[in-house]
Amino acid sequence: MEPLRGDTVTQQDIIGVLFVYFYVAFLLLITEKIIAQRYNILSRKLLHILVGNIAFILPIFQTREIMAFLAAGPFILFTYLISSFSPIQSLKSDASEAGHKLGLVYYALAWTVLAYVFFDYKVIIAIGILAMSYGDGLASLIGSHYGKRTYQIYQDVKSYIGSVAMFVFTFLLLIVAMLFYGYSLEGYMVASLLGIAGISALIEGITPFGLDNLSVPLITAVLSWRILNP
Repeated sequence: MEPLRGDTVTQQDIIGVLFVYFYVAFLLLITEKIIAQRYNILSRKLLHILVGNIAFILPIFQTREIMAFLAAGPFILFTYLISSFSPIQSLKSDASEAGHKLGLVYYALAWTVLAYVFFDYKVIIAIGILAMSYGDGLASLIGSHYGKRTYQIYQDVKSYIGSVAMFVFTFLLLIVAMLFYGYSLEGYMVASLLGIAGISALIEGITPFGLDNLSVPLITAVLSWRILNP
């Protein structure tokens, strides 16, 4: 696979940045101003999940620095300023992970790192984002509603059914990412994706303090890199 390269800012980069900003603003409007009025926790989980659709607009970007530092990086500061840790009282909100007050900050940090390190192989960025958004997000959503049997890692209580959901949905989204970015799925690749999904579910289950928003995407991306570049 030949890497994509971009050395100057292009019109596509500008379109990509604007798309990301408008899409996230739209999600915040829908989840925090409409859904949160009746379903507060659900709104945060939906935000966590649906932001992951950014994985499918990555091909728009032509320049590494633009994706990493203009499309992704500013959300590190933004999500911190709207967290409960914000030094600006008027901006404080609960628009973060349920139970993990810096969840969205870790989310933005992970995307920034992935965008810079793996820019030339956007499928790797997409895999990390999708494992973090749909995989981890649906695991939390399903686990909180249907998880009867639980286990605890430090202060984090997680459910077995949530971990199973993490495995299943991560595997399915890895397949979606591979197909979207033009890869064929042969037996070896499918088996490898199963293994990555299993490890991602394990990492999500054992990572404490909400740090799975960092550990899951970064480890999933590195594992995928090793599979695609043996």
